[in-house]
Amino acid sequence: MKGVHIILDHLDGRPAAALMRDGQLDDFLLSPPADAAPAPGAIFRAVADRPLKGQGGMMMRLPGGEMALFRGAKGLRPGAAMLVQVTSYAEQGKAVPVTDRVIFKGRHAIVTPGAKGINVSRQIRDEEEKLRLLEIVHSSTAIESGFGLIVRSGAVDASADDIAEEVDELVALAAAVTADTEGEAELLVEAPDAQQLAWRDWPTAPTAESFADHGVLDALLDLDRADCRAGEATLFIEPTRALVAVDVNTGGDFSVAAGLKANLACARALPRQLRCRGLGGQITLDLAPMAKKDRRQFEQGLRAAFRADPVETALVGWTPLGHFELQRKRERLPLPKGIAQ
Repeated sequence: MKGVHIILDHLDGRPAAALMRDGQLDDFLLSPPADAAPAPGAIFRAVADRPLKGQGGMMMRLPGGEMALFRGAKGLRPGAAMLVQVTSYAEQGKAVPVTDRVIFKGRHAIVTPGAKGINVSRQIRDEEEKLRLLEIVHSSTAIESGFGLIVRSGAVDASADDIAEEVDELVALAAAVTADTEGEAELLVEAPDAQQLAWRDWPTAPTAESFADHGVLDALLDLDRADCRAGEATLFIEPTRALVAVDVNTGGDFSVAAGLKANLACARALPRQLRCRGLGGQITLDLAPMAKKDRRQFEQGLRAAFRADPVETALVGWTPLGHFELQRKRERLPLPKGIAQ
């Protein structure tokens, strides 16, 4: 099945979306269960509860007794209400991480009330298309609103009416929410579910509505396993409470360059594996043995592989024991075991 296909379905009663690229599962989104902590993107009116002395943070009250952590709370007093947005999933037993830099994200544009100016995504390089998009934006309500706006790469080749309509809707939502700052803790904007995220962030419109008919369930069964093949190499991906451990084995290759080849194969395969498994946080790579002079080539391969990955990932570097560490934003919950069975 060549090309890009987006399939929408439900698993365990939860909205889900799969992106298949040339017959391979390239990305997978699953909405959190109903009792999960607030998801990234949700906007709340929160109430300052108590400062964290020496840390520059403030614990914030959310609806239902949930607590959030807001860093950079200088000048904020307990009892004050403010708008916050969830930035990532909370680690088990920890407060929900939030920011006061609230944004409103659509398929074609992002409205940024706290950052003025009109900008175009750097991924859009065609100057004529940039001018067309700027003309559309200037004909919308974005300019008179005084909010900032970023034109996303998803706006390329979209119709002027579709772009302007979405921008006007986002501006209206932003105006309503930013004016609603007084009162008790309240959820103001729900986080998008998996299917809404797929429509917003993936490159094409949905094409089908059955995972079973497009190989998605088989691909999810493969993700239940810790091991996965990457060329001649084998990766073992095992989440723990503290970190995600990735062990790289050379398989049956006993050549002098076997370690480097296995590690480069790991670099190419890792972003997709982490994406589809929903893994984030601290990630430690236990690489196959290779000469220190080959480390730079491996880092270049890893950097190139993560460049197109949508989840923010920092390549931290080498440990004294020769492991390589990454820090990945927790934008997704880990894929539950047996979800496709």
